[in-house]
Amino acid sequence: MISMIMILNQKGDVMISRQYRDDVSRAEADAFRLQVIATKNTGTESPVKRIENCSFLYTRHLNMFFVAVTRSNVNPALVFEYLYQFIRILKGYLGDDFDENAMRNNMTLIYELFDETMDFGYPQNCAVDVLKLYINLGDVKPKDEPAPSQLTSQITGAIDWRREGIRHKRNEVYIDVWESVNLLLSSTGVVLRNEVTGAVQMNTKLTGMPECKFGLNDKLVIEKEGQRKPGVEIDNCTFHRCVRLGKFDADRTITFIPPDGEFELMRYRVNDNINLPFRFIPAVQEEQGNTKVTINLKIIANFSDQLFATNVVIKIPVPKNTSKAKIKHNFGRAKYEPEQQAIVWRGKRFPGKSECHIQADVDLMPTTRPKPWSRPPISAEFQVPMFTSSGVHVRFLRVYDKSGYHTNRWVRYITKAGSYQIRI
Repeated sequence: MISMIMILNQKGDVMISRQYRDDVSRAEADAFRLQVIATKNTGTESPVKRIENCSFLYTRHLNMFFVAVTRSNVNPALVFEYLYQFIRILKGYLGDDFDENAMRNNMTLIYELFDETMDFGYPQNCAVDVLKLYINLGDVKPKDEPAPSQLTSQITGAIDWRREGIRHKRNEVYIDVWESVNLLLSSTGVVLRNEVTGAVQMNTKLTGMPECKFGLNDKLVIEKEGQRKPGVEIDNCTFHRCVRLGKFDADRTITFIPPDGEFELMRYRVNDNINLPFRFIPAVQEEQGNTKVTINLKIIANFSDQLFATNVVIKIPVPKNTSKAKIKHNFGRAKYEPEQQAIVWRGKRFPGKSECHIQADVDLMPTTRPKPWSRPPISAEFQVPMFTSSGVHVRFLRVYDKSGYHTNRWVRYITKAGSYQIRI
């Protein structure tokens, strides 16, 4: 595996290094400096360099190079994951913008982190929360520091994202389903792109080491259970590392021991049967002589009349040589903003099942070299609480613990606009 880790500055000087095996030496740092740093290689094109039978895998943070050196045939994805995790650990201890001076002032801390995160070239525990329990340089030790026997099991165990002995007065779970709907509609009303990307955010305040089972209205799960309920075909799921992927592959159940506090349980994408929150009907008329453009736009809210959209912003593009615009509308506020080359229509609250209209008579200034208007698309920004475009809903969340305590659960849905564009 990894023989040595080096951290170099932009001049190629080794600020700190840790050697795990004796098959490489500090002389390899000179070869790396001459063939990579001296040639001003940024690392974006070739983050792996082979020099004299040594493989150098490296990445950058600000002006510093984080380099892993090895002579064996390693898994590069594992090495880069360790480098990225080590930078994340340093951000947790030194701040997101730690620089060369911060590194030099915390040499002892960094050596301890090297020793705890890797053993004989094999990556070990890289969880910041667990590392902070027993590496407390410069900080006061937490009051609820675990016993040495508990600490050993956390360092060497498989569950490093949650420590033992957690206690809460009230056991609660908050679930937020965030969706971003993306739409590109042609001027003739043909859907060119339509997808939803979603994320399930959780905030758990649970006692002990509970096991949770989480279920969505996934089409495959409902078919296996033999239920006649409409299901959603969820594509491209990615999970937090606490999820047991073997159980998910076997029966599509999301089983996990959650971290304490906030974390992202999963991300997903849906491409079919998307319920668009808004329908746009634009109409643009250009007069002969290129002196005036009339824009009409009708917006229809497709969601329930019990819901409403918030922070709605519609940007209607106008030609660059616009002098003024006379606007009529029945919702919110609208005005011509020259810096955005658009009429910006804003509203704080858009009720469901309602229709809104806007008409703009745009006067154009004459130009010496008239150019045809390229007609950029109309873009929209909004949020719709308690609505999902994909139809994804939380079916259940079960919490199992030895003590059998009662858990309060809250679920919230929020759909927002991603790239929501309508060509005119």
